[in-house]
Amino acid sequence: MAEIDPIALPVGTRTDRVTFDRRELDRILDLYGRMVAQGEWRDYAIDFTRDKAIFSIFRRATEVPIYRIEKDPRLARKQGAYTVVSQTGLILKRGHELARVIAVLEKPLRAVN
Repeated sequence: MAEIDPIALPVGTRTDRVTFDRRELDRILDLYGRMVAQGEWRDYAIDFTRDKAIFSIFRRATEVPIYRIEKDPRLARKQGAYTVVSQTGLILKRGHELARVIAVLEKPLRAVN
């Protein structure tokens, strides 16, 4: 049986990296857009590695990320594949559902006088 060359496959079907799917990216970018509109966040980066997909959020482009949203399929059955990590490495939330995990980054609504 011949081995499949992952480089020869179309981009969406490569198996050598963990990626976010369209729905996951839509959810993350929706939150990101709202936080940019509020002036909280300014830049982002996406990294796809063999083990994880990482969406890093920056307050300024020259800084280290203030938050990282990570997808690690190896933890899907145990603690949940999704994690939000702070700048200091503290895990803020971990779980099986992306929407519930990234809710920790939502700013609570404030009453306006």
